[in-house]
Amino acid sequence: MRRLSTFMMLAFVAAACATGPRIGPGTTTVGTAPPTTAEPPSGRFVGLAAETVVAELGAVTDLVAVPGDDRIYAVLKEGRIVVVDGDGDVADEPFLDLRAEVGDDGAEQGMLGLAFHPRFPADPRIYVTFTDTAGDLHVVAMRADRDAVNRRTRQEILTVPQPHQYHQGGGIRFGPDGYLWISLGDGGGIGDEYGNGQDPSTLLGSIVRIDVDAASPYAIPPDNPFVDTPGFRPEVWAYGLRNPWRFTFDGEAGLVVIADVGQYAWEEVDVAGVDEGGANFGWPVMEGPECFDGADCDPTGLVAPTLALPHEGLCALIGGPVYQGAAIPELRGHYFYGDFCVGWVRSAPLRATGSFGPVRHWRSDLGELGNITTFGTDGAGEVLVANLEGTIYRLVAERSDG
Repeated sequence: MRRLSTFMMLAFVAAACATGPRIGPGTTTVGTAPPTTAEPPSGRFVGLAAETVVAELGAVTDLVAVPGDDRIYAVLKEGRIVVVDGDGDVADEPFLDLRAEVGDDGAEQGMLGLAFHPRFPADPRIYVTFTDTAGDLHVVAMRADRDAVNRRTRQEILTVPQPHQYHQGGGIRFGPDGYLWISLGDGGGIGDEYGNGQDPSTLLGSIVRIDVDAASPYAIPPDNPFVDTPGFRPEVWAYGLRNPWRFTFDGEAGLVVIADVGQYAWEEVDVAGVDEGGANFGWPVMEGPECFDGADCDPTGLVAPTLALPHEGLCALIGGPVYQGAAIPELRGHYFYGDFCVGWVRSAPLRATGSFGPVRHWRSDLGELGNITTFGTDGAGEVLVANLEGTIYRLVAERSDG
């Protein structure tokens, strides 16, 4: 049986490591990281620990926070978003409940992502991605305050037909350029069965970049790379992706970091400048750094991954944030990622050039955090990790006075 696709075999995968489910990163705070005005931490940094924030939430697909607010917005596959306060208590009423229209029967279907407008709460719009009961993916906008969404303000932004329950993508976040970015998988199937990876006339298998402020429901940014290219959707910023379940930004360096979940042999992380659109990341001609089907292929014009991980000791790469918090200055600028099956966490410094420094392995510090499904950051910019069982952890520094 092939290594299953993208993100979440979630609650359906007790045998996750055997079947090789595919999941991807989840994640973000709104806008830029909070300023690092806190007092420098005392003591020598010796490692990381995982502090439990809350447990037994259910299948978490995204973790989002508003800078300066201690509340965490946990997106649940079933179709709800719940609010977890600074003490780990879950609000009695959900922030949003769309269970009546969200279709989550498939392994990688459900409510998938959340983004607050960068000027929230002054601009009260939020954006949600989910699959409906027919399996198609929606991007919708609604207005909200910090406690609840007004569903009567709903506006459809995009509807993307999906041919399969796998490779939905569904990542959504605002970039440092102020535009809304959305990740979409190739539509599922083995080896890009539906032929979307190298087809830029579809939104599938791509990163989409749109302007939700200039027009309703959106405008095309004038510097999108394919605005005037026949046969290309103008919304497409990059293509040739298998399942970019989550992506993140290093706003300080102006970089986007895309974790693309592989099939048989490789997982990959792609890094590009926010203003360097137009990349073809190669799927399904390439999987990671190699020709996909083992035969000769022509890599001309294809962008190789910045980081490639072979399927040895992992089954599905879960990408996370670039750390910009204040509590662990020793790791500032590190890109965090993990594995679904084994539950390890690693990080690597992301250089301004878009390359990675030496990888740090945190398994001896953190142990195995279960079936990791997503990362995120809290309102202070500290790293969060969630697993299949619905536990959210915060990564904290361990320090020694010696």
